[in-house]
Amino acid sequence: MRYDKKMEMPVIYPKTLNHIAISVPDLDKAIKWYKEIFGFDVVRGPVEFVADESLTGMALKDIHGPKFKKMRVVWLSSGNQIGFEIFEYIDPRAERRIDNNFEYWRSGFFHICITDPNIEELCKKISESGGKQRTKIWEIVPDKSYKIAFCEDPFGNIIEIYTHSYELTITSLL
Repeated sequence: MRYDKKMEMPVIYPKTLNHIAISVPDLDKAIKWYKEIFGFDVVRGPVEFVADESLTGMALKDIHGPKFKKMRVVWLSSGNQIGFEIFEYIDPRAERRIDNNFEYWRSGFFHICITDPNIEELCKKISESGGKQRTKIWEIVPDKSYKIAFCEDPFGNIIEIYTHSYELTITSLL
């Protein structure tokens, strides 16, 4: 641990975001969709894992709990090398949230965000490929043409889209 010499306090620095993971009911369809729509690259997989007495199997049972039996996973990478993992739970079988997959009032992770300057084209591509556009495209910083929209993939996962980087967008608000 590094310390600030003047104050003898630990220096806290921003950690690196390593990866994001989602769950889908059809891994092969999801791989194809995320490659075609966002250009993500497959780093490894798909691989099947089972809850057995191997080191990996025991770790997976510890992580997922006693009901876990089998899953498939693929590892992808985004344009800025953030990992994107897609899981298909086979036993017990993954179930899609049907009634309301955007439960923003419940704590926990609820969306990913993609940056693309051509937001109109990306929203159209998402909608035409089995996903959907949830909101209209909002020009949230009109004098700079910064826009956002919310969509979802064909599996119900929420995707926000920014036309500009996170830092530029957030520092231009209000």
